[in-house]
Amino acid sequence: MTFSENVSAENRFTKAEIQEALCSRHTTEIQKRLDSARVAVAGLGGLGSNVAFALARIGVGHLHLIDFDKVDLTNLNRQQYFMRHVGMNKTDALKGELLDINPYLDIKTDCIRVTEENIPELFKDDPIICEAFDVPENKAMLVNGILGLFTEKIIVSASGMAGYGDSNSICTKKITDRFYLCGDEISDSSLGQGLMAPRVSICAGHEANLITRLIIDGHTATK
Repeated sequence: MTFSENVSAENRFTKAEIQEALCSRHTTEIQKRLDSARVAVAGLGGLGSNVAFALARIGVGHLHLIDFDKVDLTNLNRQQYFMRHVGMNKTDALKGELLDINPYLDIKTDCIRVTEENIPELFKDDPIICEAFDVPENKAMLVNGILGLFTEKIIVSASGMAGYGDSNSICTKKITDRFYLCGDEISDSSLGQGLMAPRVSICAGHEANLITRLIIDGHTATK
């Protein structure tokens, strides 16, 4: 699908106008880096959908959305979907929303479950990967796969964001030159301390902000 096919009759702004607006906020040099960046978001739930929204809004030019799931009514308490999306593939629903923000973004989708076997092919073109899974075992599988199979790719992961606890306990840590971890590394989902929009979005903000810094500043983004 071409950029022009993404633009409906309701869109009032050209690509040049959107770029001008972004450059006025970010400067032309920074926006060039954002435009050319490629980021994969693996898992499009509370973390991933919020990360993708943030990256789309600042004009990250190439996004790769990966999830095998469909939107469920229980997702609406923290994920960037609406009732009209229930039953849709998350990849399709989220892509549509992001193109509503900026119809000129290059958005690739894969409605597929990430496995050890498909990691090499699935992420081969993505320099930065955002891990946004719910299940700890799946998180570990993706982090270990990326670090073990590739020598240059960076992965930004998350651990601990459940409930409504202290906002300031969520932080960003540089584990290695290619592995960063966001969250409090403690809180786990349980009865009365489930995944809730405010705290999940704080952690997603950490991931999105770190990815932004990595795109603009490289490995010097954080200690």
